[in-house]
Amino acid sequence: MWQQRCWLRRLAYLMIIGLLGGCISTSANQQPLVITFGASISITGKTAKEGEYVRDGYQFFVDTLNAQGGILVGGQRYQLRLRYYDDESNLERTAELYEKLINHDQVDFLLGPYGSDATSVAVAIAEKYHIPLVSGHGSASSIYANNYHYIFSVQTPARHYLNGVMDAVLAADPSLKTLALLSETDSFSQDVAQGVRDYAQQRGLNVVYHGDYPSDARDVSHHLNIIKQLQPDMLLGAGHLQEALLIVKQAKSLDLSPKAIGLSVGPLLPQFRANLQHDADYILGPTQWTPALDYHGDDSWQTPAAFAQAFRQQYPQYKSVPYQVAESAASLIVFQRAFERAGTIDRLAVRDTIKGLKLDTFFGPIQFDAQGVNSEKPMAVEQLHPDGQKYTVFPQAVAEQPLLYPMPTWSQR
Repeated sequence: MWQQRCWLRRLAYLMIIGLLGGCISTSANQQPLVITFGASISITGKTAKEGEYVRDGYQFFVDTLNAQGGILVGGQRYQLRLRYYDDESNLERTAELYEKLINHDQVDFLLGPYGSDATSVAVAIAEKYHIPLVSGHGSASSIYANNYHYIFSVQTPARHYLNGVMDAVLAADPSLKTLALLSETDSFSQDVAQGVRDYAQQRGLNVVYHGDYPSDARDVSHHLNIIKQLQPDMLLGAGHLQEALLIVKQAKSLDLSPKAIGLSVGPLLPQFRANLQHDADYILGPTQWTPALDYHGDDSWQTPAAFAQAFRQQYPQYKSVPYQVAESAASLIVFQRAFERAGTIDRLAVRDTIKGLKLDTFFGPIQFDAQGVNSEKPMAVEQLHPDGQKYTVFPQAVAEQPLLYPMPTWSQR
């Protein structure tokens, strides 16, 4: 009997050790839980430089959170993964790639491409498959006017892009009365232009001329000659980098010298200064974000300055941090907080949680209206100065340098 009891004890002990060993082995070999985000990004083509910023912002967030141990969701810790392909700045390719990300790569959630037209393509596909997509790079109102349920944007809407430029110039010169407007025919630029017309009326400014030009325009001198004859106080342009360069070059060649020039996209990109040199001086550019802003968030960086410092430590090739980088990180903060608060990565639960988020972040306030647009965040304004640097000049409370106004005529430089 005693021998039988000893044998039973030994058998039980061996079974326990076996079970423990099996648990230890399984734990050691278990693959970490992963959430995969998919995006189409312009690595080549017309918007390749902006696409580079988009990609690096996404990757920076993923690397930062993974280094911190990932995201804790419902008691389980997940690592993050970014899956992206080059859409070549081509809308048909963008559509193909989002279908591939969903059906072939089987990504869990979606991030936006660069540009409003590309985002319009992406969100229609996200809605088709009921996959939440948070966009940081498509702000045209037409994107969000289709009663979609899975689409959210952290950006200030395009219609508000140049409001800050008008406010900044009016703060320097309340007597300003007239402006001229040129706009590209893409959806984003048309939205910006409509916003300019609406806000100019609110501020008592007379839009004396509004001319449209096609994407990839090679000549806008016809418009500029008319504008020169009208002698407006301010010239505003709603377009992209290549057209912004064209407007400034041809304005100089025609000796068109308004008191201020503001362009929606282009002036804050390094290529703008590199291409124009000192002809870029005094140009104003609106921005979704700058390191000088006085935001305080509960994210991994908390302030714009801390985010910029951390990003440049990982990407030292950047002399400054473009707002597109911050937009990408902000998009992923939305997902992070939604996962944490929902306690699951179920797509419907995450979607519903995003709808109710109210966040303070290094990027600024984020809260979505019924269309999924971040209706809480204002724009800032930067100006290129003759010392070769760009400075935040508006809002005035966080201005790094005063606004240089009026812009000297071309012959005075």
